[in-house]
Amino acid sequence: MIIFKSINNLKKKVNFSKNIGFVPTMGAIHEGHLSLINQSKKKCDKTVVSIFINPKQFNNKLDFKNYPRNLNKDIKLLKKNKVDYLLLPKYDELFRVNLRKKIRLKNKDRILCAKYRPGHFEGVLHVINQYLNLIQPKFIFLGEKDYQQYHLISNFIKDKFITRAYLCKTIRQNNLYALSSRNKLLKNKDLHILKSVTMIIKKFYFSLKKEKKNVKNLGHTKMLLEKTGINLEYLEIRNKINFSKKISKGNFKIFIAYYFKNIRFIDNF
Repeated sequence: MIIFKSINNLKKKVNFSKNIGFVPTMGAIHEGHLSLINQSKKKCDKTVVSIFINPKQFNNKLDFKNYPRNLNKDIKLLKKNKVDYLLLPKYDELFRVNLRKKIRLKNKDRILCAKYRPGHFEGVLHVINQYLNLIQPKFIFLGEKDYQQYHLISNFIKDKFITRAYLCKTIRQNNLYALSSRNKLLKNKDLHILKSVTMIIKKFYFSLKKEKKNVKNLGHTKMLLEKTGINLEYLEIRNKINFSKKISKGNFKIFIAYYFKNIRFIDNF
């Protein structure tokens, strides 16, 4: 694995006109990230992984400060998984160029996490825009756990870049809670709460798959979730194509965000 600390150096050494896959991360690499990397390795000739903790996508300074960091461990994992190139860009490389037109979400997109984390997705899209402007990979690999993020990125890049977004399924612990870098901030004894939350959401999801009218149980599901001890931020059912509230039995997703131990978690089914 070759490590680059400059995007310009990466561009000089890597031929991005070839079949290159790109996996952007904020580090704290886990099996979820590795599944994206494996998809890239299957689909592409070479894979670039980036690690950059983007301060612009945190609307809480404490959340940014506490975000798990372990670069040495990340490098060992990426080498073990035979990643071709690791990019560790500097802040100035991604933010020194002012965009002619500031990225803003459309009003219809200010829902779910965009509603509760103002500026978050603008920060994400700014960095993705800079990455793709500079390196132009063939594919960018994104996880389904961050489905709203995937939806916004894929729409944002669709007519602007040659790069195409590739969605990879959520990796779960024992088929229950989603793997996340933030899970590392919890003690093992507290992970059972994430398990309980996931079991409640899964049960609700399958009841909706069986019969759409079970949407009436949304309020009861919220009550069950709050009994687990979490602080529920939102629980919503959305059309998985256009994110409207018009759903059919086979065309919906349940989205949840909640706090536990002052740590924010998201998931969807």
